[in-house]
Amino acid sequence: MARCLPFSKSVDQSTSTVSQKPSPALMIKEEVPGPSATWIPSSSFSRIQGIKRKYSDVMPTETQDRWSVKGIVGLKMQLKRRRVSIVRPEDHKAFNRLLGDPVVQNFLAWDTKLRVSDKYLLSMIIAYFARAGRPPYQYQRLHFFLALYLANDMEEDRQGPKHSMFAFLFGQDHTQRVKFQWLRAQLFRAIGWKAWVTREECEEIQAYQPNHWVWKRDRDLLQ
Repeated sequence: MARCLPFSKSVDQSTSTVSQKPSPALMIKEEVPGPSATWIPSSSFSRIQGIKRKYSDVMPTETQDRWSVKGIVGLKMQLKRRRVSIVRPEDHKAFNRLLGDPVVQNFLAWDTKLRVSDKYLLSMIIAYFARAGRPPYQYQRLHFFLALYLANDMEEDRQGPKHSMFAFLFGQDHTQRVKFQWLRAQLFRAIGWKAWVTREECEEIQAYQPNHWVWKRDRDLLQ
C-alpha cells in the first residue's frame, strides 16, 4: 500500500540548456523539451528497499503538536497530545487545479492499475506542497509530477513504473530527464529532507474532501 524548493524560490522550466549551471532562483513556466543530454540517475538520497511502507507508518511527519485537557482526576489534570497538520486549504486547491491539467488527466487515465498514482501517493503530493511552503498559485504541472515521483521513491519497491511519467511530460525527448532529476533533488531539499508521510496523515488529507473522485483510486478495490 502506497501512500512538496525551499522549492527554489522560483523554478524555471524553460528551454535553457541542461549544461547551464542551475540558478538558485528557478521558476517552472512550461514543460518544453530542452537540449540534448544523457540521462544520469540522481543519487541525491539513498533508497530503502523492501521496508519503506513499514517505516512510513512510524516515521515522524511535519506536523505540530498541541495539548488539550483530556480530563481531571482529583487534583491531577490529564493532558492529551493533539497533532495539528500544516496542510492548508490552499494546498488542496492547488492540487485540485492541477487535476484539471490535460497532461495530468491523461496520465491518471493511463495508470489504470494504480501502480504509480493510487490515493496514498496522490495524498503525498498535497503533503509535499504544504511542506515546501510555496504560494499555492505557483504550483504547476511539473511540480505535480515531481512530487508524485518523489512519493514513488519513498513508497514503491518497483522503481520502473514511475519512469512512465517522462513520456507524458516530455514525449520522446529524453534530454529533459537530467533536469527533472535535479529538480526532484531540489524538491527533496525544499521539504527539509522530510519525505516520509504516514498513513494517518494521508487519511487526514483525504478526509478534507472525503467524496473526491481521486480518493477512489484504491488498489484494494482492484483485487
